[in-house]
Amino acid sequence: MEHSWGDNPNDPSSAARGALLHSRFRVLHETLPFTRLGDGPSPVRRLELDVPGEVWVKDEGAYGGPWGGNKVRKLEWVLPDVRRRRRKTILTFGALGTNHGLATALYARRVGLRAALALVDQPVDDHVREQLERLRASGAALHFTHTRARTIAAAPWLLARHASPLPPYVLPAGGSSPVGALGYVEVALELAAQVEAGELPEPSWAIVAVGTGGTAAGLALGLRLAGLRTRVLAVVVNDLLRLDERALTQLAGKSARLLRRRGAALPTDVEAVSERLVVTRAWLGDGYGQGTPESERAREVAAAAGLDLDPVYTAKAFAGLIGEGEAGQLEGPLLFIQTHGPRPAG
Repeated sequence: MEHSWGDNPNDPSSAARGALLHSRFRVLHETLPFTRLGDGPSPVRRLELDVPGEVWVKDEGAYGGPWGGNKVRKLEWVLPDVRRRRRKTILTFGALGTNHGLATALYARRVGLRAALALVDQPVDDHVREQLERLRASGAALHFTHTRARTIAAAPWLLARHASPLPPYVLPAGGSSPVGALGYVEVALELAAQVEAGELPEPSWAIVAVGTGGTAAGLALGLRLAGLRTRVLAVVVNDLLRLDERALTQLAGKSARLLRRRGAALPTDVEAVSERLVVTRAWLGDGYGQGTPESERAREVAAAAGLDLDPVYTAKAFAGLIGEGEAGQLEGPLLFIQTHGPRPAG
């Protein structure tokens, strides 16, 4: 590991006490609120796979209560920010099968907030139909805006409709705001603690699905902050947004500037993540929500190792791990970030 910045060295037990970002930069206790929504750290284990190299998984799907996965990590920072701003409703965006929208609705309800979701179309299969049922049961206000253009056109009405009396808290799709991306800065610090404790070797690559960018951007920033040499392979699964190295680097920079504004003494170059970040669209296929032969194979390979992948996000990311690994593009150890975390709706 490289030099690790902050007040505190890696400490696996600190995940149970509170945010690792708070442990490293104590001023953030007062300036950047955090609400723990799951039991950390999320587990790591080696996968027995019939693919080249040593592959590990960090199972974010095990993290959280009414819904798991990467969206919960973002909400741990977003929900207290909503409360700090005295807003009563979160207005956010997604496709018909949105995991982010469902997690936002379920966790917002737990802390006395409301959620309103503007939903755009995507290919409808059993996965999407089941998710729509969960969304309807979540208590969120659902607005079927169909396309991105119509969502933008409806924005003034949506803002007025959900003012109570203050305007709603507007959260980008996927929770990928500078605040939301802190969830994966936190995960990177947690990973560093697990490496330090000997639970897994330092990965050469961390492979993650990219739907809106916040997970990959936060992870890349957090790995720099943690002092790990791990590079991020960001597998794009969404053709509806601009998701490239520049966009993800810009988001990482915004999160770093947010931490500095709240008092964290970050090194001047910590947000220079582009050298550690590779974004690929090679596994996207025909577009968002469209399956591919490679993603179907990935689901079968992962299932044999006890890993449940969803067809929209994690199957394509795992296809990238398999395909790039078989092509000799990734040296091990490899770490797959499992961000899929379904739960029964409640």
